[in-house]
Amino acid sequence: MDLKDIQNLIKFVAKSGASEVKLETDDVKITIKTGGDDKTETQTFVQQIPMATQMAQAPVVAAPQPVSDAAPVQAVAADENSKYITIKSPIIGTLYRKPSPDKPVFVEVGQTIKEGDVLCIIEAMKLFNEIESEVSGKIVKVLVDDSSPVEFDQPLFLVDPS
Repeated sequence: MDLKDIQNLIKFVAKSGASEVKLETDDVKITIKTGGDDKTETQTFVQQIPMATQMAQAPVVAAPQPVSDAAPVQAVAADENSKYITIKSPIIGTLYRKPSPDKPVFVEVGQTIKEGDVLCIIEAMKLFNEIESEVSGKIVKVLVDDSSPVEFDQPLFLVDPS
């Protein structure tokens, strides 16, 4: 089911006066909730169900968004970042860039790192885990703030391996 089909389904449900519609196929699960008779609000939730051979995240679509000029800029930025290695979080927790509040940060943008250098600490369940670099190179960008929550596999740093 493509975006056009979903948009048409939303319009149909809004016109029909139904307050909630659920549609489930082999690979997509859609729930559309409208504001009732006043039709002031429509919420759409689209979930892609992962197949056994592929692992897909479940996208949630609140409403169809108009296409803007920002998409080409994002594509160019993605191409520029493709030459860099992304260091991702191995666990869920709170990221700290410093060993303690009165110490300097582990790594700065522009700093050269080598394999095994500590990049940050992630606190998970009162345990402080040092996150070490698995690559050598130069830190190009820090993608998270100090003392911020991070998710598993969330990008933390961009490293230029050259």
